[in-house]
Amino acid sequence: MPKVKEIRDFFNEKAPFYMKLSFDNVGLLVGFCKNEVTKVLTALDICDEVIDEAIDFGAQLIVSHHPLIFDAIKSVTDDDTKGKKIIRMLTNGISAICLHTNLDTADNGVNDTLMAALGAHVTGLLDPHGAHPDGRPYGISRLGELDEPVDFFYFLKTTKTNLHSNGLRYHYAGKPVHKIACCGGSGGSDIYKAYVAGCDTFVTADLKYDPFLAAKEFKLNLIDADHFCTENVVVPVITSMLCEKYPSLEVRVSQVHTQTAQFF
Repeated sequence: MPKVKEIRDFFNEKAPFYMKLSFDNVGLLVGFCKNEVTKVLTALDICDEVIDEAIDFGAQLIVSHHPLIFDAIKSVTDDDTKGKKIIRMLTNGISAICLHTNLDTADNGVNDTLMAALGAHVTGLLDPHGAHPDGRPYGISRLGELDEPVDFFYFLKTTKTNLHSNGLRYHYAGKPVHKIACCGGSGGSDIYKAYVAGCDTFVTADLKYDPFLAAKEFKLNLIDADHFCTENVVVPVITSMLCEKYPSLEVRVSQVHTQTAQFF
């Protein structure tokens, strides 16, 4: 059976850690490098219910998108929520590998998967932020196209269905959907770039008031499809990667972690 560090190294090949943004914290963040792994739980976040699920499942490893640890930690105690999580995981022999902006950026990562869920094919990068050793650029947000233009409200309905969202916020600019940009998670800062790139539609999440006002001025269709929903599409992909690489592993997608935001 693979060891924790072997799985970490595997993900470093699939979504190289150097592709992360400078603020980020990715890789093996909690756990035991040399422990063997027979069961893995995958999830967008390592929250309390996900840790409970991992314990019940008998998992030795959780692979998540969002990092369990972001800021420098000066102590780990049971006086704070993060410390409690780390202690529970270590006590139960559970390690954590977290793949964040490197997975947003990687081929077949968050944004390629999101574009596919939107029914479009990727045509390029909206805003490259780095380059591989061979000189190829990489970036988070994607440009894409549908095979043919579709009615905006039809696209809205299929987006809600395909992302398993319980609600969408949107601005309709009065035009069909054909050339789109997407950024899983918080992508509001890219709205102007989508406009300059000639997109008719931008799909992202975590939007404040100003991007909606800008979309109105730019005559750009804008969809806020929820942070969880625009990124959770990659969790089954992580699962498939592990199953293909390590057929002997038992890998399960979290069944308890679902969209947090609700609409009344």
